[in-house]
Amino acid sequence: MSSPDRPQVAIVTGAAAGFGAVVARTFHAAGNRVVISDVDADAAFRLASELDPDGETAVAMRLDIRRPQEFQQVLDETVARWGTVEVLVNNAAVTKARPLLEIDPAEFNEVMAINAGGVFAGSQVFGRYFKSRGYGRIVNLASLAGQNGGTATGAHYAASKGAILTLTKVFARDLAPFGVTVNAVAPGPMDTPLVHALVPDEKMPSLLAGIPVGRLGDPEFVALMILLLASPQAASVTGACWDVNCGLFMR
Repeated sequence: MSSPDRPQVAIVTGAAAGFGAVVARTFHAAGNRVVISDVDADAAFRLASELDPDGETAVAMRLDIRRPQEFQQVLDETVARWGTVEVLVNNAAVTKARPLLEIDPAEFNEVMAINAGGVFAGSQVFGRYFKSRGYGRIVNLASLAGQNGGTATGAHYAASKGAILTLTKVFARDLAPFGVTVNAVAPGPMDTPLVHALVPDEKMPSLLAGIPVGRLGDPEFVALMILLLASPQAASVTGACWDVNCGLFMR
């Protein structure tokens, strides 16, 4: 069991750049120890070195979420280093925007395997560990695309994020009796390099015009939501999806 005033050890997947790096920075700034895990080991090392050159509170580990055994390796290495892990943030994912009728089935299966399969593998490996300890926090990155079918993203991305929402409920139900919570956050378009890569500058005004609040989401705020869901105080929240989509999807 983790006490509310004790820093936790958090593993963030896909944390070397983009929104994952924002999450890693947020957890570290709050006083937690952070593992920056990413398939790009060099980029992960650069961020970890920036956060803590001595490696006492931030370290980098290579993780390909397509390989369940690498989740186990990261878990084992982290426990060997710091004695425990309390938090897993399943952030890593791929996005391939492509018209629906042009998506090759092999590409569809690849995106599903990486995004949904990675969340399943990570939640299973860490779920076993958290269950054995009687405490743990898993937070999954879903998406508005998984709720409304997506607009700027491909059907495979939207389908994978919808699958992540279902996996969140399944793991939450099974792990709830053991002090382990599993939740999701579903952002809409955020002010991140990924969104700017998908939406050219000349099309940004029309995108903003269609957003009820008239602006992109703040990634730092979304990261704070994840930090809150990962806290010991969040014991009564599980199986939930917290929406932060600028009013694009209301329920």
